[in-house]
Amino acid sequence: MSNKSNYLKSPDLLPVPYNRKTIGKLGFAFIWVGMAVVLAAFAIGGAGVQNLSLFWVILATVIGSILIGLCMTIIGDIGIEHGLSFPVYMRAPFGTIGTHIPSLIRGFAASCWFGINTYFGSTAMNGILNILFDFDNWLICYIIFALVQLINTALGIKAIERFADLAAPVIIIISVWMYTTLSDKALEEGHHIWSWVEHPVTGGAAVTAFIIVIMSNMGFWSTLAADMPSISRFIKAPKYERNWFKRNQASIIGNIVALTITQTFMVVIGAVSYIALQNYDPVFALQQSADGLILGILLLMIVLAQWSTNTSANVVPAATIFSNVGGPKFPFWAGVFTAGIIGTMVQPWSLFNIIIPALLICGGILSAIVGILFADYYLLRKRRVNVYDLYNDHGQYRYFKGFNLAGFIAWTIGGTAASLLINYSFVVGFVVGAVCYYFLAKYWWFQKYKQAEIEDPDDEKYLGITVGRDWIIDEEPIEASDVVTVSTNANKGVNI
Repeated sequence: MSNKSNYLKSPDLLPVPYNRKTIGKLGFAFIWVGMAVVLAAFAIGGAGVQNLSLFWVILATVIGSILIGLCMTIIGDIGIEHGLSFPVYMRAPFGTIGTHIPSLIRGFAASCWFGINTYFGSTAMNGILNILFDFDNWLICYIIFALVQLINTALGIKAIERFADLAAPVIIIISVWMYTTLSDKALEEGHHIWSWVEHPVTGGAAVTAFIIVIMSNMGFWSTLAADMPSISRFIKAPKYERNWFKRNQASIIGNIVALTITQTFMVVIGAVSYIALQNYDPVFALQQSADGLILGILLLMIVLAQWSTNTSANVVPAATIFSNVGGPKFPFWAGVFTAGIIGTMVQPWSLFNIIIPALLICGGILSAIVGILFADYYLLRKRRVNVYDLYNDHGQYRYFKGFNLAGFIAWTIGGTAASLLINYSFVVGFVVGAVCYYFLAKYWWFQKYKQAEIEDPDDEKYLGITVGRDWIIDEEPIEASDVVTVSTNANKGVNI
């Protein structure tokens, strides 16, 4: 029997059943505190106060964070409802083979972020060792720090949550101290943090600067907005709950509340750092504002922050994607270390200087995917999914030789439009991608390739936790002769 018929069924990519959803409301909020303490966010604040006052930078950050958090929650319902990861659901709008192309781009972006955050953590670790032992070799620190994070992630989602529970309170306390210290430093330099602007702009230029801060914050988390299902599939949710807000309550608390508060605070620290020192590099800022034991403690915060962020926001999504591409013989842990290798090979120590334009471009490209996912899941399938066929190489999602051309055309148009209107990249990419995919799929592609859940929108057949179903996928290959049986099986929790 050919291995090709079961390559879609990697054990790490099967739907997560109800009894394996282990992350609660507080746990997810703590994971977000850990994830959102990203030192690269300092760059948004530092760049923002070059043209706008701190108040407007904060307002733009709050708006951008709430909007991207809402996108995460909307797309994250795929994981909560059906227990599906991002690369698996992407088989619906892009095809069983086509899913690999946009997924790999997201995986590459996540790997780059892993490298950037690991670099910041390694320089902080090097600073601590320099204080304690007069040691000075950030590259060795980078290798050690990368390995520790990768091993932690390979141990699974529960190990990540436990680390976040430990790291989050420490990070919050030290972040408050850091803000206070930098604010005092700014006053010593004669700069009032609420009124100082390096190069003030007015009129249309001020509006553009304001929008860039919004889009930078959205682009910052655009990667996670696309593949939030890879994390949300582990979030606890009540069975038989038809109210969308109640079912996604834990996601709302984490994605919108915890993200917005933490992201805004990080941007503020970056802004205050720039006002005080004209430099938003966090390690530089700390070394200028503290020394001795206090400096060592603050640098430890940087290490914990990058560790907590990388495991949940970067390595888990990237490893899930690489495991999907590699198939059953490429397990999750192999995907974890693949992400680490790629993140190192891109030389992340050179990427931070181009972070803002990179965020806008990345946000535009990935926002088109978020728009396509929204149109496919909510507007066309109305949250009903023929999950069994997602794991069937001969099923309805095979389309034309494994590709859904409607998805690729919409992605190309949406990504191009976002790149041309770079200052509005995320919004443009999302709207154009969603609209193009809706019309192409509804009036062209799905006329050629019928979708069972659209032709027969039966809740009992195609909804998940809302009707109390666990999708149970047997790891044995599916024969072509079994397709009709699989596609029409309405029994809850049935094996295939």
